[in-house]
Amino acid sequence: MAETTTRLGVNGRIVLPAAYRRALGVVQGDELVLILEEDALRIMSPAAAIKRAQALVRQYIPEGTRLADELLADRRAEAAHE
Repeated sequence: MAETTTRLGVNGRIVLPAAYRRALGVVQGDELVLILEEDALRIMSPAAAIKRAQALVRQYIPEGTRLADELLADRRAEAAHE
């Protein structure tokens, strides 16, 4: 998507252009995730933020590993020792 500019309004508010809102799939009242990265501000939908976080974690988890299953196994093992 093309670059655009906007102005900072009263109380630090910014207006996202309609094309950007459509691209993000957000409407008025939706929650957005803001990430400050060095000198840039990244704005994304919560769903996009979750996908991003999952991709970051997946880098460190072997393929086919399910963390929830491992956590449950750990909890069961701890409970068995009590």
